[in-house]
Amino acid sequence: MSPNTAAILGLIFLFVLMALRMPVSFAMILAGFLGNAYIVSTDAAIYMLATNVWGQLTSYGLSVIPMFVLMGQFAYHSGITERLYDAAYKWVGRLPGGLAITTILSSAGFAAICGSNSAATATMGTIALPEMKRYGYDRALSAGTVAIGGTLGVVIPPSVVLIIIAVQTEQSIIPLFIACIVPGVFLTLLFSLIVFWLCIRNPNLGPPGSRTKMREKLSSLAGVAEAMILFLLVIGGLYAGWFTPTEAGAAGSFGALLIGLTRRKLSKQGFAKAITETIRTSAMVVMLITGAVIFGKFLTVTRLPFELADWAASLNVPREAILLVVLLIYLVGGCLMDALGFLVVTIPIFFPLSQALGFDPVWFAVVITLVTTMGAVTPPVAVNVYIVKGLSPDVPIETIFRGVYIFLVAYVICLVLLFIFPEMALFLPKFLL
Repeated sequence: MSPNTAAILGLIFLFVLMALRMPVSFAMILAGFLGNAYIVSTDAAIYMLATNVWGQLTSYGLSVIPMFVLMGQFAYHSGITERLYDAAYKWVGRLPGGLAITTILSSAGFAAICGSNSAATATMGTIALPEMKRYGYDRALSAGTVAIGGTLGVVIPPSVVLIIIAVQTEQSIIPLFIACIVPGVFLTLLFSLIVFWLCIRNPNLGPPGSRTKMREKLSSLAGVAEAMILFLLVIGGLYAGWFTPTEAGAAGSFGALLIGLTRRKLSKQGFAKAITETIRTSAMVVMLITGAVIFGKFLTVTRLPFELADWAASLNVPREAILLVVLLIYLVGGCLMDALGFLVVTIPIFFPLSQALGFDPVWFAVVITLVTTMGAVTPPVAVNVYIVKGLSPDVPIETIFRGVYIFLVAYVICLVLLFIFPEMALFLPKFLL
């Protein structure tokens, strides 16, 4: 059997294991181990398994993941999210669809100190869904707003997905973080405009809230200041060279902890839950990366990614056409399985292809982040939708999907603009770094 045939069979075996509901990380480890045993030798596969698992679990570079996750957990349990929501509502709640816009803006604010779409969805859903129900908001709009707002947790830095891409493609994390700031802000603006447009057309979807005095608006900015301080501490510290990525996450975690203790909002139970959730999430992500490295070694030995890249580069078609096919694969794959799992499986295949086609690695990372994120709200996986369903059991799942679909237009617009104007993602890293 040729190495390429072995690689294709290994990919089929991997997807069969995932279809049988084996966790993605373990499926990649098993498929990669068996593939290496066949191509090289069993002894070499055992040695590679041991060294790679140990190497990933003891990697200083991966220590950035628990630090950023811990920052988000401390921020949530310290009440920063609630104060963000309160501030956003006081400023835009009077507008048509004001509470839904508040949810979008608060999701963006929490994303800047969180890094996870599921965490952002669960956090904002807990706060926003009861409020929008109390004010008589349309159920599809309120549920869709929470689900789509949660996706900003992956786009706006710091982002766990961007960290994984940086680790797998051996890029610096800092340019990726900076490159996603403009697309993240742009998506936030588009989401808000879509809500405003829907509620202008049909005021019954999202009735305006009560008027707030300017004094109350100004006093509410203290809640925004906390989140901004954490964001600037992390991103500003990285840019200024004060911190390594791990140190930046640690500084942000300490800052969020200090805010919680100063305000006396972080209880013993909240502290314990923050630690527990950080360990659980970090273990999941690190095991995903470990599995991706082992399976990636197998693909490297077969040379399938490089031969695929050479073949694609030799085709007499525009490189943009090939990239569109790749992005379509990411979109469909993100719909059919866990988007993060699909991402770590495919990066070893498609990143060399993107480089052979001459695309900027930072730009490519931003684009696949946006496409992969759409999988969090598209069926059948749609983890954000199911989180909202769990928070609102009385809302039919089809109603939530109906509320989400209109917002996907914003992702399409953002991707089209990134294709036409790559500098939308690249100018800020070039300017600052």
